Amino acid sequence: MMRVMATSPSRPSKADRVVEHVRRCVREGTMTPNQWYSAYQLADELEISRSPAREGLLRLEEAGLIRFTHNRGFQVIPTTGDDVAEIFTMRIALEVPAARRAAALLDGDVTALRETRAAMQEAADRNDEAEFFRLDRHLHALINSAGGGQRTANTVEQLRNITQLIGTSTAAEDLRTLSAIVQEHDPIIDAIAARDRAAAGSFMLEHLSLTGRMLVAQAMGVSAHDEAAEQTWRKHTTGFLHDTGAD
Repeated sequence: MMRVMATSPSRPSKADRVVEHVRRCVREGTMTPNQWYSAYQLADELEISRSPAREGLLRLEEAGLIRFTHNRGFQVIPTTGDDVAEIFTMRIALEVPAARRAAALLDGDVTALRETRAAMQEAADRNDEAEFFRLDRHLHALINSAGGGQRTANTVEQLRNITQLIGTSTAAEDLRTLSAIVQEHDPIIDAIAARDRAAAGSFMLEHLSLTGRMLVAQAMGVSAHDEAAEQTWRKHTTGFLHDTGAD
């Protein structure tokens, strides 16, 4: 029987702080696309050395979020609704089969998943959004590594990094609460516990589709129910989901 170890998600490094700082600046509008910013000033502002600042910026560049040059600094690259929809087709392609395989391989042992889910609820109760989404990533990584392998988990993590700079999260009063996001994971975990491969994949698809639609709308600067956002989502996912048998 395969077992997922109940390891704790890693704490943010200095490079992680750089990524989060740039994300927050983009969200708050203090960093805008196509403007040049100094990497040295960024390091000074965060009170870190240039090495972790450079590491964080290189990570952002590798994810396609910024342009980084040693002489001029860095620029934020805008993320479009089409970008987000394409990213989520990739996540669906990886995470839906991973959930199905986790249901088969974990043999009903979801102890680590339930422990992480409980920690997410605790973070939601105290409205600690940063800790909540760190745990959310960890929960998905547990499922992805169990059902798809470490490369799958790492690839999904990179895809999530790309959408990290979009702006506000999908946890907002007019969208969904942190507790609501926790509850979206419950049927996925329950299906894996019941060894129900079809249900695990179906509920993972439902969760990712809801999140993807919201982030597409945010990237386009429209409401979550805007028809243009829905058309963008369907343009990238309808045929894909049909071809993979997920729709």
